[in-house]
Amino acid sequence: MSSNTIWHAHKVCRGSREILNGHKACLLWFTGLSGSGKSTIAGLVEEKLHDTGKRTYLLDGDNVRKGMNKDLGFSDSDRVENIRRIGEMSRLFVDAGIITLSAFISPFRSERRSVRELMPEGDFIEVFVDSPLATCEQRDPKGLYQRARQGEIQNFTGIDSPYETPEKPEIHVINDGITPDEAANAVIDYLVTHGYI
Repeated sequence: MSSNTIWHAHKVCRGSREILNGHKACLLWFTGLSGSGKSTIAGLVEEKLHDTGKRTYLLDGDNVRKGMNKDLGFSDSDRVENIRRIGEMSRLFVDAGIITLSAFISPFRSERRSVRELMPEGDFIEVFVDSPLATCEQRDPKGLYQRARQGEIQNFTGIDSPYETPEKPEIHVINDGITPDEAANAVIDYLVTHGYI
């Protein structure tokens, strides 16, 4: 860690970017078990925002692990570092005036809290995509739960690694018995109600 760096404030600031964009920036942090619908809902939210002229970027777990975080595995310490890096990157996107959507299991409360603490008050919006484990296992598009139950995958969240549910998420989507569109609309409604868009 370098102690010889300082944050440089440029003339074009976040406020200027938000005026140009016509909306506030924020971080929508989608958390939940694998198969809960995080990526699907986040993708739909981004499409709806994009269709109305909002500037967005969606950070997805697999995509980030293919590039910036390809050196990390799935041990507890690697999961912590994965979320730390994503939090720092998300903070820069929000500073750029962009509505940033981050869809990650992010199983530990302490790591989600550390990302929240990086952001100015009101910028971090935790979206808990809450699906029962049985429902997630039924969806299981990649067959990961089955492989985890057979011992082929270690440290799999919900099976042999814990998931700590959010205690006070800004948005709690119970994604069981509703459509992805209904779930996405709940997120959009929050952004409208709270003056982000």
